[in-house]
Amino acid sequence: MSFIPKALCLDMDGTLLNNHNKITERTLDIIEEIRNKGIKVFIVTGRSLEEIYDAVPGEIKLDGVVTANGMITHVNGKRVLEHELSRSVVAKVIESASAHHIYYEVHPNDGRRLAFEQDKAYMTEMIDSKKPEEVGINEWIDRETAIHENDIEWITELPSQKYSKIYCFSPSHETMKHWIRELEAMKKEEDFTTSSSSYHNVEVMVAGVNKATGIKALLDLYDIKSDETMAIGDSNNDLPMMRFVGYPVAMKNGTDQMKEIVKEITSYSNDEEGVYHYLAEYFSLKGN
Repeated sequence: MSFIPKALCLDMDGTLLNNHNKITERTLDIIEEIRNKGIKVFIVTGRSLEEIYDAVPGEIKLDGVVTANGMITHVNGKRVLEHELSRSVVAKVIESASAHHIYYEVHPNDGRRLAFEQDKAYMTEMIDSKKPEEVGINEWIDRETAIHENDIEWITELPSQKYSKIYCFSPSHETMKHWIRELEAMKKEEDFTTSSSSYHNVEVMVAGVNKATGIKALLDLYDIKSDETMAIGDSNNDLPMMRFVGYPVAMKNGTDQMKEIVKEITSYSNDEEGVYHYLAEYFSLKGN
């Protein structure tokens, strides 16, 4: 171990989480051992704070959390950085998603995700159909859970509150590619950015905000430099994070773009406890 990080940033989907969107007990234990070594551990994810803890089988102690792909940064349950989408962007993206029958979830900075009641029928029918082979099981399970376990609040009018991001999905790669082109055209009139973690989704966020900007807020707080930081991730929405830190690591199941820019690639996938095995080996904690 030649590089000893002062901070460790961990993505969730496709990284910490297995294909059933859970973190194993061994992975939780290795995170705690690393924190006991004095290394700060941050989770950096597209998920909300509530969704993080829903995926944890027990207690997890962290030194910071970046949610909604950088839109909100938390330390000890308090927000140290927060952004919000303009209502104009939210309204226009929803209108376009509805017109193209794109599944969408509007994520407020506080509270349950939202979608319009008028779109419930096509969104439910989409998720109740058979999962296409090309769609990842973890992403499909998340959508099934959102639809059938009351995770979405179905509304008739958009509440006046802060919104962190809009998650959009289609089981068809071609449909999603076409709709992303619609979003690119929309950017000529509205200021926002997009990020995708698979061929089937796109997330709409504030321009200039990403996982790296959220991490920077945490590193500044703890007086840690980016080149003193390790990060582990798998998908293209992790690219800003990987380019920002000094020691980027890609999951075995990561994208080709990820693997081109990292220092190492894990020997095991997310569904094989890849983070646990990599950290146990790297930090010589093989007794776990």
